[in-house]
Amino acid sequence: MRSFTKAAVAAFVFALPTAPAFAQALPDAKIAVVDSERIFRDCTACKAATAQLQTQRTQLQSLATSLGQPLQTEAQSLQTAVTAAKGNPDAALQTRIRTFEQRQQQAQQQIGQQEQQVQRNIAYVREQIGTRLGPIITQIAQQRGATLAIDKGSSFFNAPATEITDAVLASLNASLPSVSVTAPAQAAPAAAPAAGARPAPTGR
Repeated sequence: MRSFTKAAVAAFVFALPTAPAFAQALPDAKIAVVDSERIFRDCTACKAATAQLQTQRTQLQSLATSLGQPLQTEAQSLQTAVTAAKGNPDAALQTRIRTFEQRQQQAQQQIGQQEQQVQRNIAYVREQIGTRLGPIITQIAQQRGATLAIDKGSSFFNAPATEITDAVLASLNASLPSVSVTAPAQAAPAAAPAAGARPAPTGR
């Protein structure tokens, strides 16, 4: 019985089609290399956007300073007053403390919103460049007969002849000389229906 089982299994295995009969050989890869770090640093639109974004960062820092210095001065004054009151502030001092806390919260919100806007602007710049860059890389790589394009930062070594960065950079500069550094306003969230409100009837 055991020998029959072994024979049956062997017959089944050898009856299966071999893998090479179904596998299709892959063509030899021809690789194109793109230095994306250099492109995002040196492209015409990138340089202009970087300068404008730096201005936005400087403005954000100035805003933080202009809002923070008066608050810091007021905080020191309040600390001195609380110490003089031996930790038992009167009604007027309590009002000052509440006002200070409100101003501090408003300043933090204002700075936070501005910082978020700057970060959204940075992401929007990269999105505009990346959207145009992808098709350019594909087109030039195909023109050079490449079957694969990789980022230079992902390779340990590449021969100079495999790099297409100069051609990509020239094409990007010609087709995208500038980008917007102000991200579109975010859509406001949809208002929730009022409690007890019934949905509008839909036609059949």
